[in-house]
Amino acid sequence: MNRSALLASLLGILVIEVGVLFNVGNVSTMPSFTWRIGFFILLPLGLAVLIWLRFRWAAMVCVIYATVGLAMDLATIVQLPTQDLDTIHSLIASVISGLFNFLLIVFGGRWLFDVGQEQKLAKSRSPNPPSPS
Repeated sequence: MNRSALLASLLGILVIEVGVLFNVGNVSTMPSFTWRIGFFILLPLGLAVLIWLRFRWAAMVCVIYATVGLAMDLATIVQLPTQDLDTIHSLIASVISGLFNFLLIVFGGRWLFDVGQEQKLAKSRSPNPPSPS
């Protein structure tokens, strides 16, 4: 999967996650909702922009952030069948968020490995010395 396709799928999943977050989220609790938008939408988007600008440390932060987020999503998906309160919406939100975090891990990991290789230029070989014969 090339970088452009990976970035396009990452942004597509981000748009879907924003839609689910607005649909599932209760807007009446505004401080909690603002915190969710900042942490689940703006922070990954900012990390993706920093990766796009070729900051190597941002790629590692992105991988760590997404790994913790994916672990939390998987724990939520495993826990949801034991609850009876509005589980289908939370399950859909967790699956979409888990997919987003997985793509964020792939995106950050690819940039982490590819960032240094594009800057190296091939050295020209020196000509062979004439033979002493």
